[in-house]
Amino acid sequence: MRTFDLAERPNPDKIVIDIANYVHKTKITSEEAFSTAHYCLLDTIGCGLLALRFPECIKHLGPIVPNTVVPNGARVIGTQFVLDPVKAAWDIGCLIRWLDYNDTWLAAEWGHPSDNLGAILAVADYVSRENITKGKSPLTMNDVLIAMIKAHEIQGVIAIKNSFNRVGLDHVLLVRVASTAVASLLLGLTEEQTVNALTHAWIDGSSLRTYRHAPNAGSRKSWAAGDAASRGVRLAMICQKGEMGIPTALSASTWGFYDVLFKGNHLVLERELNSYVMENVLFKISFPAEFHAQTAVEAAVVLPP
Repeated sequence: MRTFDLAERPNPDKIVIDIANYVHKTKITSEEAFSTAHYCLLDTIGCGLLALRFPECIKHLGPIVPNTVVPNGARVIGTQFVLDPVKAAWDIGCLIRWLDYNDTWLAAEWGHPSDNLGAILAVADYVSRENITKGKSPLTMNDVLIAMIKAHEIQGVIAIKNSFNRVGLDHVLLVRVASTAVASLLLGLTEEQTVNALTHAWIDGSSLRTYRHAPNAGSRKSWAAGDAASRGVRLAMICQKGEMGIPTALSASTWGFYDVLFKGNHLVLERELNSYVMENVLFKISFPAEFHAQTAVEAAVVLPP
């Protein structure tokens, strides 16, 4: 089977191995990161539960084949659905993002790191229920918080120096990459299997950003992150079975991500991966609008009377 030699750490695809190494080996010690992750979890679940009031959102939820119930499947928050973890990640991610009210991160690329909770909650519930049936211990909420911190860090640190919107790609690409990494951790993949899964996350390319801009702006922007999170779960589960990785997924001449989709630029990690993003993530406290629009919306609400 063709796999990475972790000891060789090839360049310029080294970023893939760095992410896998971070996920499996970095111990999170920041009390601030854990505290913020706790609040972020509550905030994100609240956003998802509020979205259940909107028929345009809930019509997307549930099994692909109606009335299907998955033994030991993952539960979708606020609903009766018990689904396979891939579709559950889609549904939870759709709920989280529907109202554009969950957390945000502003850098060269922007996004919403808590979108990764679609994958995290689905996989954690699935793994825990499977473990219990086998007489093993379930995962804990501490495991969930660690996965959140690491998903935030992966998505957010990549976003600091790397702009995907400038080449027409949508930021949910980073949700797929981060969700692949932490789903691999929660599912119990080896570090090498996680590297393989991450290469496939980059091979998938990305959604075009056009559905966020006139004349094409529409509801896809509300389920795109859930779609990306579910794909991360699927890729992790594929590589859990031993699927090969793609050693130069990013850097292959002509055919790699850099040449095909990133205009020849290479990804740069602005800082060492730890817990910086969770410690500094932004919350939309007042209005479901982009963070830099909060005061403008407040003025529009307050001034007319």
